[in-house]
Amino acid sequence: MAAIDKEQLREIREAVRAICVDFPGEYWRQLDRERAYPSEFTRAMTDSGFLGALIPEEYGGSGLGLAAAAAILEEIHRCGCNAGACHAQMYTMGTLLRHGSSEQKRKWLPGIASGKLRLQAFGVTEPGSGSDTLALRTTARRDNGHYVVNGQKIWTSRAEHSDLMVLLARTAPREEVERRTDGLSVLMVDMRDAPGLSIAPIRTMMNHATTQVFLDDVRVPADHLIGREGQGFRYILDGMNAERTLIAGECVGDGRWFIDKAAAYAGEREVFGRPIGRNQGVQFPIARAYASVEAAALMVREAAEQFDQGLSTGKQANMAKLLAAEAAWEAAEACVQTFGGFGFAEEYDVERKFRETRLYQVAPVSTNMILSYIGQHVLGMPRSY
Repeated sequence: MAAIDKEQLREIREAVRAICVDFPGEYWRQLDRERAYPSEFTRAMTDSGFLGALIPEEYGGSGLGLAAAAAILEEIHRCGCNAGACHAQMYTMGTLLRHGSSEQKRKWLPGIASGKLRLQAFGVTEPGSGSDTLALRTTARRDNGHYVVNGQKIWTSRAEHSDLMVLLARTAPREEVERRTDGLSVLMVDMRDAPGLSIAPIRTMMNHATTQVFLDDVRVPADHLIGREGQGFRYILDGMNAERTLIAGECVGDGRWFIDKAAAYAGEREVFGRPIGRNQGVQFPIARAYASVEAAALMVREAAEQFDQGLSTGKQANMAKLLAAEAAWEAAEACVQTFGGFGFAEEYDVERKFRETRLYQVAPVSTNMILSYIGQHVLGMPRSY
C-alpha cells in the first residue's frame, strides 16, 4: 500500500472538520442526556466515504490505509465529536480484509462502503473471560452447512445499530487442541436474520451504546466462516491491533481538544486582575500534557505505518494505545483543573469529554494488560498471567 503524504493527510483532516462543524457540542450534549445513538453523524460520515476509508476502491471504498483512518478518527475527536458510534466499522476491516475470501469481500464490502450494511459489532469479550480471550466459552458447532452458536458476549458496543457482527467462538474444546491459541474461529453473523440472538443494553457513565449479546442456537451459514476453522485467534489479532491503533488516534484527538480548550481558557479567564495562564501552576500542567500528547501521536503514526506495510504491529499498536490513552487522560485532568468549577458544567463539554476519554484507560484493553504484554513479549520477562 502506497504511503500517504502530509498534504493528503491535511486535506483529509480539513474535510473531516468541515463535516464536524455541523455537529457542535449541543448535538452531543442532547444525545448524552437521552443516551441516544448519533444516527445523523454516522450517516454523514458514511456518505462522505470516511467510514469506508479502509475498503479497497474495487469494493466501493476509498482504498486508504490505517494512517489515514487514524487521522480521520483523531480529527473527529479533536473537533469535540465522538467516533465511538462508528469506529468499529474501520477496525473490523483488519480481520475481513486480510483473511476474508474474495466471495466474502464481494458479498459484504460494497454494502458496508455504501452504508446499506452496517458492520459495527465486534463480539469477542465474555462475562467470564474478560481480557482472557482464550478462555471464552461461546461455542460454534458444525451442523449440516451451518454453525450452531451458543454463548454470551458482553461489552459488544453498537450491536443494536449494526447489521453484521464479527464473532469469535470456540469450534474445538480447549483440551483437544495442541496450542492454547487454537480452536477458535471467526464467523460473520448477520444479525438481521438470526433467530435466537438477543441484545440487552448496558447503561454506562458515557453514552457508548454498549450491550450484552445472547446467542441461543443461532445458525450461521458455514460460508460465513472467515479464514480457516480453528485459526480465528490469530485473525482477530489483526482486528485488535487495528482497533488499538485507531483508538489511540482518537485519544490523541481528545488530548488535543482538551489542550486547545485549556490553553484558550487560561488565556482569557481573569482572576485577581490577571489571566490565570500567567501562573505557572496553571501553565505547566497544560504544557506537560501537550508534550505527552505529541509524543503519543508519533507512536500512533509508527503503528499505523507498520500496519499499512503489512508488518507485525503488536508492539507498536499496544504502546500507541497505552501512551495515547494516558496522555489524553493527563490532558483531561489539566483541562478540568484549569476550568475549575466550570469544568463540571455541561455547557462547556469538558465533563462529557472527560468521561468519554476515561474509557480508554480500560477499553478496548486495559493499560495493565498492555504493560504485561510489553514485559513478556517485548522485554522477554517471565509470563505474569
